[in-house]
Amino acid sequence: MLGEVSVVVLLKESFTLIILSFCSFLSFTFMIERWWTFRRAQASGDVILGHVHKLMQEGKSDAAQQYCHKNPASVSQIIHYGLLHAARPRRDLEELLASKRMEERLKLERYLGVLGTLGNIAPFIGLFGTVVGIIKAFRDLALSGGGGPAVVAKGIAEALVATAAGLLVAIPAVIIYNYFMRKVKAISVEMEVASTRLLVMLGTK
Repeated sequence: MLGEVSVVVLLKESFTLIILSFCSFLSFTFMIERWWTFRRAQASGDVILGHVHKLMQEGKSDAAQQYCHKNPASVSQIIHYGLLHAARPRRDLEELLASKRMEERLKLERYLGVLGTLGNIAPFIGLFGTVVGIIKAFRDLALSGGGGPAVVAKGIAEALVATAAGLLVAIPAVIIYNYFMRKVKAISVEMEVASTRLLVMLGTK
């Protein structure tokens, strides 16, 4: 119960709240999916490069490639791609690594647009529901032929729930979106640093 108003009744009477409930489900689903993706994508480039360098000094270039290939981290995938094309000229290898970084960044940014969009539109959906609810409340007042504020008080209270629901969906979505975008920037820098160090380590010309 929400005061004296049942949440189930509100959902039945307000199509806006049903939309916001669906938006909330989408937001939560993509939050979990992105959290799992970033958890797998993060790793220390120095640690990976150190292990790769050790294997290559021992003449185990295939083992170094296998080690990077099995690691799902974005930095590891960049290093693996560089090792696969290590025989190419430096300029070609730089371009290949740049293209691979773009590919990995796109993977990291996948679905973040959905979170950003939900964070932006949810308050407007809630506001729309509130406006519609207030219109209905005043229509009921007109049909009742009097009765004063008491007639519309309950209707307006129910209508304002839509605005609160919109904010409840939007605020977490915006916070998590900004958090993940900072993660994307941090991992992107890590990939660029690892690419540069890999080029030096390979000594390509």
